[in-house]
Amino acid sequence: MAGSLSEIKGKIASTKKTSQITGAMQMVSAAKLTKSEQAAKDFQVYASKVRQITTDLMKAELLSGSSNPMLISRPVKKTGYIVITSDKGLVGGYNSTILKSMMDTIGEYHPEGNDFEIIAIGGMGADFFKARGIDVAFELRGLEDQPSFEEVARIISKSVEMYKNELFDELYVCYNHHVNSLTSQVRMQQMLPITELDVNQASEGGASFELEPNREAILEQLLPQYTESLIYGAIVDAKTAEHAAGMSAMQTATDNAKNVINDLTIQYNRARQAEITQEITEIVAGASALE
Repeated sequence: MAGSLSEIKGKIASTKKTSQITGAMQMVSAAKLTKSEQAAKDFQVYASKVRQITTDLMKAELLSGSSNPMLISRPVKKTGYIVITSDKGLVGGYNSTILKSMMDTIGEYHPEGNDFEIIAIGGMGADFFKARGIDVAFELRGLEDQPSFEEVARIISKSVEMYKNELFDELYVCYNHHVNSLTSQVRMQQMLPITELDVNQASEGGASFELEPNREAILEQLLPQYTESLIYGAIVDAKTAEHAAGMSAMQTATDNAKNVINDLTIQYNRARQAEITQEITEIVAGASALE
C-alpha cells in the first residue's frame, strides 16, 4: 500500500506542475489576445478609410465598367488559396478546423488536383499539405504575435503579382475569423478579382476629384495596395483567433488538470484511510494474541 500511496503522491505533484505551466501559458495567451484585438480594431479604422477612398475613386468605373485586370472576372482555369494557420500546436482545434475546410474545398472544387495553388502562412499548414503530397507555391513561417505589414509584405505582394501575371485567375484567403475569446469562424474570402466595392457606398463628391497624373494611373497603384491591405487584415484577424484559441485550450487543460488532482486526492485519501484501518486491525489482532 505504501508504494501505491507514493505513486499517487507523485502523480499529484506532476499534475500540479502541469497545471502551473498551462495556467501560465493561458495568461500569456490572454495578454497576446488583448494586444491582437486592439491591433485588429485599429486596422479596421484604416481599412474602412482605404475602402472609402477606393470606392470614391472608382465610382465612375463601377458605374460604367472598368478595364483594370484586378476588377475583371476572367475564366477560371486555376484558383489560388492563401491558407493561414499557426506555426505550432497547443491551440485546440484552431488548425484542424481550417485545414479540414480547405481539404473539403479541394475535394469538392478541385478533384483533379492540378487546378489550384496553395500559399501557406504558418508552419502547421505548410507541413500538412506537404505530408499529403500537395505542392505549396510559397510559405511563410515564424510570424510575430502581432505581425507588421513589412513582415508579410513579400508573400502578400507575391500573391497579387501571381494573379496579375495570370498564374491563377482568382485568389481566396482561408482563415479563422475571430468572433470572441471562445468562438471563431472559418472564412473563405475572395480577394481577387475585387468584387466587393459598392457604388452606393461612394460619397457624393467621390467622382469629382481632381487627380494627377490621372485616375487610371492612380488606380493601377491603389488597387494592388487595397488588396494587399485586405489580405493583411485577414492575417491580423487570424492571429487574434489563434491567441484566443490558445487561451481557451490552456484554460481547458488547466481545468482538466485540477479535476485530475481532485480525483487523485480522493484516491489518495481513500488509500491512506485503508492503510490506517489495516494498521489498526493488525495492532488489535496483535494485542488479542498476547492475552
